[in-house]
Amino acid sequence: MKRIAVLVSGGGTNLQALIDAQQSGTLQGGAIALVIASKEGVYALERAQRAGIPSAVIARSAHPDSRSMTQALVSRLREAQIDLVVLAGFLHILTEEIIAAFPNAILNVHPSLIPSFCGAGYYGLNVHRCALDYGVKVTGATVHFVSAEPDGGPIILQRAVDILPGDTAEILQNRVMEQAEWRILPEAVSLFCQGRLSVSGRVVSIAPKL
Repeated sequence: MKRIAVLVSGGGTNLQALIDAQQSGTLQGGAIALVIASKEGVYALERAQRAGIPSAVIARSAHPDSRSMTQALVSRLREAQIDLVVLAGFLHILTEEIIAAFPNAILNVHPSLIPSFCGAGYYGLNVHRCALDYGVKVTGATVHFVSAEPDGGPIILQRAVDILPGDTAEILQNRVMEQAEWRILPEAVSLFCQGRLSVSGRVVSIAPKL
């Protein structure tokens, strides 16, 4: 059974999708062992508490730079014997220490169809505003392995979502979460925990279920 840590910075809606999948039995081969927040008081911590999941806070404000925060984070993850790290609305750029500690074992969910509207500066509502401003007809979400390049790691799963007349960034954000993020993130985590993912260069292969 793989031990999963979920890193959060806000309300924790993607964390809740993982908790729901775990409680329903659709998250196979792993269990959420730890939730780490980047600041005190975020609602995601309450979600973890309600689900009986241990949590911790490693605040960016308590560290002089991103590197020292990352080092503290890696130390806590190792202490908890974590096998898989999931970035679920985690809004801080981490340094290479975490990638070295967990090679091809960090997943991120991004609210667009990478390589569109991704990379530095593309997060939260800004992603959806940019999609609307560009006039694309389809957007979606992507789960990928984390690399040194923001949103640049190998893609595991993607799901498309239509953009509809009258959409605002807020409406689109909710539709992408409900129709894409909350579905493919638990699926990707389950695939990893079952040992069904392999990476060759940029290509992720998914082995059939035995």
